[in-house]
Amino acid sequence: MRLENKVAIITGGARGIGKATAEIFTREGAKVIIWDMLDAGEQTAQELRDKGYSAEFTKISVTDVPAIEAAAREIFERYGQIDILVNNAGITRDKSLLKMSYQEWAQVIDINLNGVFNCTKTVVPYMVENKYGRIICTSSVVGQTGNFGQTNYVATKAAIIGMVKTWAKELGKYNITANAVAPGFIKTDMTDLIPEEVRNQTVAAIPAKRMGLPEDIANAYLYLASEEAGYVNGHTLSVNGGVA
Repeated sequence: MRLENKVAIITGGARGIGKATAEIFTREGAKVIIWDMLDAGEQTAQELRDKGYSAEFTKISVTDVPAIEAAAREIFERYGQIDILVNNAGITRDKSLLKMSYQEWAQVIDINLNGVFNCTKTVVPYMVENKYGRIICTSSVVGQTGNFGQTNYVATKAAIIGMVKTWAKELGKYNITANAVAPGFIKTDMTDLIPEEVRNQTVAAIPAKRMGLPEDIANAYLYLASEEAGYVNGHTLSVNGGVA
């Protein structure tokens, strides 16, 4: 029960990596609140409640600041704490630079980057009040290496690496850590849309010779959310099967 009596918000927790994280966090004793725009979030929360775990769902967009502020305030008033924030929500709108529209650029920036800022900016004052917090953000291996056709996505994931370094410097004195996880090629609904030939080529280049599973990333989140990671701050943990 590594997260016993902790209250955790997981954005994008309806499916994929976020869902796996909600499952592991609740199993480890946390009260989990899923923030997602997908109605599947309620099914995920109900599945966890059926197992005897504590899980809730709020349909919310990470771009809607008034809604985020109201939801965070309600959680804090009810529980008296918000201990963990997992900024996991994200989208892709892949195109090469020459084909990418301004709208496709803005959509990804708004959710993947502004959304992380919005949620963190809103939740951190409650962590400061209790002198405790774990902020965990989803970066990506492509934020470290770049990737063809993903100018917008890469920009957000690279920015997150810099943001957690900055927040570590600003918030460490309040016993709040800020870290990121940089997943590699993970089997999710998003990667299932990639043509099989391209998936096979990508897997062949991974030293571990397999795609990662959502649970691989969720376990990394669990470590960074735990007491064992109390002295890990401003770090980006690569979970990519050995990709250089």
